[in-house]
Amino acid sequence: MSATLNFSGKNVFVVGGTSGINLGIASGFARWGAKVAVASRKQEKVEAAVKQLKALGAEAFGVTFDVRNFDDVEEGFAKVSEFFGGDIDVLISGAAGNFPSRVNDMSANAIKSVIDIDLLGTFHVMKAGHAYLIKPGASVINISAPQAFLPMSHQAHVCAAKSGVDMITRNLAIEWGCEGIRVNSIVPGPIAGTEGMGRLAPTPELQKAVTNSVPLGRQGSVDDIANAAGMLSSEQSSYISGAILPVDGGWSQSGATSVMANLSTMLDKMAEK
Repeated sequence: MSATLNFSGKNVFVVGGTSGINLGIASGFARWGAKVAVASRKQEKVEAAVKQLKALGAEAFGVTFDVRNFDDVEEGFAKVSEFFGGDIDVLISGAAGNFPSRVNDMSANAIKSVIDIDLLGTFHVMKAGHAYLIKPGASVINISAPQAFLPMSHQAHVCAAKSGVDMITRNLAIEWGCEGIRVNSIVPGPIAGTEGMGRLAPTPELQKAVTNSVPLGRQGSVDDIANAAGMLSSEQSSYISGAILPVDGGWSQSGATSVMANLSTMLDKMAEK
């Protein structure tokens, strides 16, 4: 698929794009010829990501901000716009936080931290980014999760936050459609080697259980998500907006809820030891 995607002359900004799935997306657009900017909270991670993107042949730039602080997000977008020297063609909002915990074991601050990063952070990125999006023609993609539409034990905080993210996606597809801006969500399934999978399945036994629950029989790769983002941002997808697209090997059809129930049992046993 990468041979058919061409983003030469396009400006792509990936918020949260310094690690995991989001760095994979940024790397994909770098390989496809785009000018790429990334953002995250830690300067050292930004610098490492920019170095990696430049090694792929891209013009690359990074900014540091916390998506929970709207003023900092606004300032970051202004710097990225200056680097691009023009409007943003593709905006990816991927900042996220997660940890497995039952509701009764969570403090008010614990659930607030996830909602502030995932949901409020998405709102901040959307609101600050709108002024810099090319109109018409921009593609905006929010990175969601199966928890947005599947209840899961130990994941109430993420379920609440990500369902809100998908509703922002659907609402903005309506509100921004008149300007020619498309807004979609990608829902990654289990992606091998990412920090998120490491937190949800921290042992080889849990990793195997997750893999066995995917109908296609494997965990995904960051390239699978990058390819989906490239497809949704291409001219071939110019009439797709407001979509919530699972990229999960069929996991959300049946495997996600069953394996998370088993994972929850295993996590409870680990906590009791």
